[in-house]
Amino acid sequence: MREIVLDTETTGLDPQNGDRLVEIGCVELDNHVATGATFHVYVNPQRDMPEAAFKVHGLSEEFLSVKPVFAEIAEDFLAFIADSPLVIHNASFDMGFLNAELGRLRYDALPPTRAIDTISMARRKFPGAQANLDALCRRFGIDNSSRTKHGALLDAELLAEVYLELIGGRQPGLGLALTPGRTVAATEVERVRREPRPNAASAEEIAAHDAFLDGLTSPLWRE
Repeated sequence: MREIVLDTETTGLDPQNGDRLVEIGCVELDNHVATGATFHVYVNPQRDMPEAAFKVHGLSEEFLSVKPVFAEIAEDFLAFIADSPLVIHNASFDMGFLNAELGRLRYDALPPTRAIDTISMARRKFPGAQANLDALCRRFGIDNSSRTKHGALLDAELLAEVYLELIGGRQPGLGLALTPGRTVAATEVERVRREPRPNAASAEEIAAHDAFLDGLTSPLWRE
């Protein structure tokens, strides 16, 4: 099963109000294992960079001005994700920006049903607890010390680890599953032989049984 863990960075919060994508990062999983294949691009948003957004990801207008526009990377992006499920933290946000960019180019929108929303998974699993990426990394002991600012590829890599923990760890559902080709040696247990317990009735038990039979009419045991 192929899945794509995806993250984006943007100029703001609202794609319908002129905000644009500036970075896309994707990590490929195959049967819940990272394959090493990634997709990462910076995108020229063709607009200024608000200070609030710059403080989040550190991508300046000058830096992005020489990067490709979305139209130049759209086909490569769509080819990489293909028809795989998309694992996204707060999926409605990233999907909203992606579909706004795709819509400008007359591409079909990515359906919401393709998204696996890890923030929803975290809130169901840990109700009332913080569900942001940093908090989940701390909860699962995932090293996020290099995350001084948001970055789409780094965040996708961290999210891939968080996702695997949310679905049950590195090997979901199989606590003792084996790596192919690996065998487990049988464990030898020293058994202590016990003497058989005596089964013959004692004289007292025989007398009690006879007394019981005396109270019965023609008991079969005396025929």
